[in-house]
Formats: sequence, structure tokens, C-alpha cells
Amino acid sequence: MTRLLLSALAGLALITPFEPAAAAPRMNYDGNWSVLIVTQKGPFDKAYRYGLAIRNGRVFYEGSAPVNVRGGVTGNGRVEVAVSAGSQGANGTGRISGNSGGGNWIGQGSMGSCSGTWSAERR
Repeated sequence: MTRLLLSALAGLALITPFEPAAAAPRMNYDGNWSVLIVTQKGPFDKAYRYGLAIRNGRVFYEGSAPVNVRGGVTGNGRVEVAVSAGSQGANGTGRISGNSGGGNWIGQGSMGSCSGTWSAERR
């Protein structure tokens, strides 16, 4: 379950989810992203790398695991995402600019609390 949760975080683990405007134009950040998630504190595995997509400012998980991802990227590159899988969840914030970005995440699940950083690069 922990792997499922972090796989969804894949690039953007973050705090308060928001919904970009429904009719928002194509954002400069739209496209496929590779995200590296690193655990710095807690019992989660040390690192994960996964794929995410950004479409019209909204973040989507590009895998087959049963994970819920909500959030997006604002026009100035601010990222906020909430991820959940079963009884586990994580939130993160950060910023992307051009073809890369990064931030912090915090998670809670049956194994306890965890936190760390994430970095992303456009594919």
C-alpha cells in the first residue's frame, strides 16, 4: 500500500489540493513528468521514481495502481497535490519552472508518519 501511495506522489507530493479553472488554457507545464520521491524521515522506502502527467494544469497519475490524485499547477508553477490509497495519504507542495521542479511532502499511514522531498523533470 505504501508503494501505491508514493507512486501516485510521483512528482508532486503536496498539501492543500485545489482545482484549476475548468476552462484554463494549456499551461506551460503540461506534459509528461518523471518524479523522484525521496523519504527523509519515517518508515517508507527510501526512494521511488514514477510518471505523472500535467494536463491543463491538473496532475494525473500515469500508472495502473489504484491511487487517487487531486491537485494541480498554477500559472506561476506552484504545485499542490493530495494523494490517497486506502487508509494512507500524503500531501505536498512545491514549484516547477521550465522543465524541472521540486518540493516537500508529508504522509500518514498504518506504518506512521513520513516526510521527504520530491524532484521532477519533464520527459
